This record gives sequence, structure tokens and C-alpha cells, in this order.
Amino acid sequence: MKLGVNIDHIATLRNARGGIEPNLVEAAKIILKHDVSALTMHLREDRRHIKDKDLYDIKALGANINLEMAATKEIQQIALDIIPHSVCLVPERRQEITTEGGLDVNSQKEYLKEFIKPLKDKGIKVSLFIDPDEKQIQASKFIESDYIELHTGSFSNAFEKGNYKAEFEKLSNGAKLAQGLGLKVNAGHGLNYQNVYLMKEIKGLCELNIGHSIISKAVFIGINSAVEEMIKLVN
Repeated sequence: MKLGVNIDHIATLRNARGGIEPNLVEAAKIILKHDVSALTMHLREDRRHIKDKDLYDIKALGANINLEMAATKEIQQIALDIIPHSVCLVPERRQEITTEGGLDVNSQKEYLKEFIKPLKDKGIKVSLFIDPDEKQIQASKFIESDYIELHTGSFSNAFEKGNYKAEFEKLSNGAKLAQGLGLKVNAGHGLNYQNVYLMKEIKGLCELNIGHSIISKAVFIGINSAVEEMIKLVN
């Protein structure tokens, strides 16, 4: 199981003053010294954190970019130009603070099946950020996604309240179903230094995408140490 580091919130901090600090490229260079599978970057339609230029700057480092994106033609064209290592389709609402819940693949599976074709034709791996729901997993198989990323937000919230077993079981069962269908499985959202150890109990997970917790920790101990500590927990 590998760690993908989401660097969106470094850009959020930079954008708070509208300057260049903290420098996203310098942060990426530090993170890439570690054994991480990808740098995850969510190019939102409102560009609230990651900007278009950031993608090109990070790609120039030779980094594997996991581009989180809404299924819109505008962002699709950027992805086809950048050619990230992978894309992860996510739901997106302008008024949300962070991504809330998984993508409803089942209700738009015909559209999404056509949407991902040009991405796959360019050799880009496609993932879908979904809840551990049987219909969504089956729909992900139908549209011929390479991966799913299980939304761990409900589990993470339940963990904080001390009653997470039901949510954890949903994740375990969802991963098993997806793997049985031939889908590779990642997970992410709300995972932190306290709860991430439980992900090792879900067999066959490929990658955990974690951002906010790592960047928060980095405020106190530095990005190098924060990434190093999370890698040890993941492994």
C-alpha cells in the first residue's frame, strides 16, 4: 500500500495572501524525496487552491500527478494537455468547503463512460471517488474505470466519535466487491495519523490519498517529518 500526498492545502495557505509563499514547487520537491506514489491535486472549477500553472510546474518536476477533477469538458481538456499519471473524478459543489460524499456514478454512467474514453486513450489511469455502495461499485465497473477510491469520510467521522465499526465494515465489503469485479481500490478523505492504521486491515488497497492531516502536522514539525511519519504508519 502506497501513500499519495494531497498538496491542495499548501496552495490554500499560499492563496490566503495571494503571494508565492509557501512555494508549492519547493514543497513538492521535499515530498518527492520520499516513497510516495503520487501528488494529488484538485483543480476545482473555481480554482480556490490549485491553479492551472501549478499543474504544469509540478509536472515539470517529473512527478506522478493524481488529478482530482469534476467531469467537465473544461477540466478534461486540461487533463488531456497535462497527461497526469491518473485522474480521479469527484463530485464538486461551489459552496462546499471540501468534497462531501462520493460521486453518483450510477445516475450518469452513460455520460461518464464516454467522458473517460479520451482520457484512457491517452494512457491516463481513471479512478472514481465513490461511497462504498454496491450500485456505485457496479456502475464503476460498467464504465470501465481502472480504479475506485473509496470515500472514507463517514468512517473518519465515526472514528472520532468512537463508533466506527459499521462504517469500516462498509469499506471492507466495498473493497472486496470491487476487487472481485477486477477494479483496483484506493481510499481517502479524512484519514489521519490516528485512524490510518485500520486501512491496513482492508486487503488489497493500493493507495491512500491523504492531505489535510499531513499539512496540518507539517505546521508543527515540517513537511519532511510529517510525510515521513505518515509513510511509516501506512507501511
